[in-house]
Amino acid sequence: MKIIAITAAALSLVAAATPVAASAQAGWRPIAQRQAVLDRRIDQGIRSGRLNRPEARRIQTDLRQLDRLEAQYRRSNGLSASERRDLDRRYDALAARVRYEKNDRQNDRRYR
Repeated sequence: MKIIAITAAALSLVAAATPVAASAQAGWRPIAQRQAVLDRRIDQGIRSGRLNRPEARRIQTDLRQLDRLEAQYRRSNGLSASERRDLDRRYDALAARVRYEKNDRQNDRRYR
């Protein structure tokens, strides 16, 4: 019983410290969070008809490639500042592409 209590206390301590560590880098959002946001935007675009399936497939392929690139970067002693900047730039470009594709009115049900 003591082991469970100690484990629970340790996990709660780690969970409490995680947001503090993440907020230490001003304005930087964790990569997993950026992936989740983009994935939700893609799903929402498909459901609303603002993204057609081929557009969504291409964007999801690019998102998987970014995930592989991040894993490659992390294998070599974690993310350096330049690698983080590179990933941020690539995620920004992909987010802009999602925004463009969702607003290009191609296959948009509302404008037919």
